[in-house]
Amino acid sequence: MVRSSQLRLTRRLLIHSAWLLLGMHGAAFPQTTNPPGQRLRARELGIVVGRYPTGQWNAITDVPGVLVGQTTLINGSGPLKLGNGPIRTGVTAVFPRADIWSKGVFAATHTFNGDGEMTGTNWIRDLETLNYPIMLTSTGSVGSVDDAIMEYTATHHPEHKWDFLPVVAETFDGFLNDLQGRHVRYKEVEHALDTAATGPVAEGNVGGGTGMVCFRFKCGIGTSSRVLPQTEGGYTLGVLVQANFGIREQLTVNGVPVGSRMTDQLPTGRAAVASDDGKEGSIIIVLATNAPLSSRQLERVAARAALGMARTGSTSGNSSGDIFIAFSTANVIPLRAGEREMTVKLLSTDSIEPIFRAAVEATEEAILNALTMGQTMEGADGHVAYGISYETLAPIMATYGRPLTYKPR
Repeated sequence: MVRSSQLRLTRRLLIHSAWLLLGMHGAAFPQTTNPPGQRLRARELGIVVGRYPTGQWNAITDVPGVLVGQTTLINGSGPLKLGNGPIRTGVTAVFPRADIWSKGVFAATHTFNGDGEMTGTNWIRDLETLNYPIMLTSTGSVGSVDDAIMEYTATHHPEHKWDFLPVVAETFDGFLNDLQGRHVRYKEVEHALDTAATGPVAEGNVGGGTGMVCFRFKCGIGTSSRVLPQTEGGYTLGVLVQANFGIREQLTVNGVPVGSRMTDQLPTGRAAVASDDGKEGSIIIVLATNAPLSSRQLERVAARAALGMARTGSTSGNSSGDIFIAFSTANVIPLRAGEREMTVKLLSTDSIEPIFRAAVEATEEAILNALTMGQTMEGADGHVAYGISYETLAPIMATYGRPLTYKPR
């Protein structure tokens, strides 16, 4: 059942009081809430995407069993000092199930444009399964996160004897963050893994999305979900994105060409990257469902995420790393199969069309949530990425007959 914007906002404000701050490089936040502020999700602004209803949380965690944990690192200001900061980064962990280490799921990946990295994809392609949480982080921290996952696995999950092939995906946060400092290490990864939970998921400047920019606005983590009617199977599909892509002039919000009308709030700073060089950047998209899909079917679902990107205006640039991963929680695939044969349940291919539509809708809304939840951030060398202005967005949407419920002050 879709909850009203008021109920969602009230719950988020109540959760704020339960914050946990950990003394690492900077502040590490649990995944269930966002830092205090006035940022709103797309639906709280009155932007409703598609025709399917969302799940309870409108998050990837609406898929039963899926957990999300995040560590956010924010520390320092001023000139960039390689290895010391300023730090604007983090890591996000997505668990298909709590016992994923020993009980795997069918999975697949899709590379829409390959100027990026997601480790462990060869295993998924050939063995069709996933036995690790999916980790999202900064380009500079792929190696350190991979190493941390291997150490954590060896310590806590000895059933992994030789199959140390974690899934770690990245986007570039070097405009705001000391990327070469590789600040996401074992403690940060351990925290994200150990605090993973169901329920609402923090968005915007959190986890792996802490230092990310999309459409030249501050962006980051975003999530959304869709629930199919019983006549179409009643399945749930959820999406989580780490958004760091898009050219401003292309930005489209629920069909409205917003980017060409919003020429202010451009990133500021001395770096050349502050200017629009026509490069799109990258996005990682994680899709989860409880529909009983095979690896081949999941690959087809993952490919539809590109259509969700396109609905936000993206054409996926030459230097963009647009890499997607999809999994189904419907079947359990043991890490060590004791039997020669096993029985699985699969959806008829003739019934997969609603899953495709849900994937496109949820991807579009997850990106919009990453955008609208992004908060203005100053980072390395005084570079600033601005959160999209609701006051500027509202009249543009109204001009095209899609007014926001948000009322500018």
